[in-house]
Amino acid sequence: MQRIGFVILPDFQMLYFAALSVFEFANISAGKQLYGIELLSEYGGMVRSSLGTMTETLPFGDPAFDTLLVGGGTASVTASPAVVDFVQRGHRASRRVASICTGAFVLAQAGILDGKRATTHWIAARELKERFPLIRIESDRIFIIDGSVWTSAGMTACIDLALAMVEKDYGADLARSVAQKLVVHHRRGGGQSQHSESLKMDAKSDRIQTALEYARRNLKSQLSVQELADAACLSVRQFSRAFRAETGQSPAKAVANLRLEAARLLIEQSRHPVDVVATETGFADSERMRRAFVRAFGHPPQVIRNNARAEFAAA
Repeated sequence: MQRIGFVILPDFQMLYFAALSVFEFANISAGKQLYGIELLSEYGGMVRSSLGTMTETLPFGDPAFDTLLVGGGTASVTASPAVVDFVQRGHRASRRVASICTGAFVLAQAGILDGKRATTHWIAARELKERFPLIRIESDRIFIIDGSVWTSAGMTACIDLALAMVEKDYGADLARSVAQKLVVHHRRGGGQSQHSESLKMDAKSDRIQTALEYARRNLKSQLSVQELADAACLSVRQFSRAFRAETGQSPAKAVANLRLEAARLLIEQSRHPVDVVATETGFADSERMRRAFVRAFGHPPQVIRNNARAEFAAA
């Protein structure tokens, strides 16, 4: 059984217990105890969350775990010397150490992130970079694996981090089973942006939302403005004007961004050949997709795929 130590700080964010649910459902899916979880704090006893609820914890003891997780809160963290010392010892004694959201500040205080790639909640990324300039901050990543050190963005990104750990420990089939039971998308790739295109295009009206949903379901199609306008039951002129007013971009630009987001997900997480990914996401051919990737991400699809696989394999 793998031991997971979860370090809780005062005013911790309750949502980060969702990461622990991933390990719980890994046990359920496997039908046996794969993971054992210990909630830890500096003094033990009850620790108050940002919501005001109390959680029982154990005091720091043996720092050796298979995974030592440090949770964050709703603001940047300054940990006590005792917490920093425990995390430093845990890093040396454990197989891997990880942070969720502003828990990265604790790893940074412990010197664990010096010279490493890391991420945190996008709101806290600038402060983390200013306070700890030796860290190679990648503020738009869902999670990052740099050797034995894992860091994730905030909020629901902790689920993706934990699913990646389950996949690394016991394989993709178990991670997929856990994701299905949790009713979440099977692990978003760490390279995905913290800001999805769907969130950026926050349409207000039902008709524009319907058109966007139609586009997401039919990326393989041409998705002309006429086709989208028909889905919204509007004329082309009415649709184009309303779409730009609600999303801040043209229908063509929105479709291009949705194609890129979907294609990157497939490149990072599937084994489909590049030309198949291009076809499935509506690019005319793999060369056009390659050029779009270079413009948007700075690298062609194969490099992004290789980087994602290398990062995961090295963990």
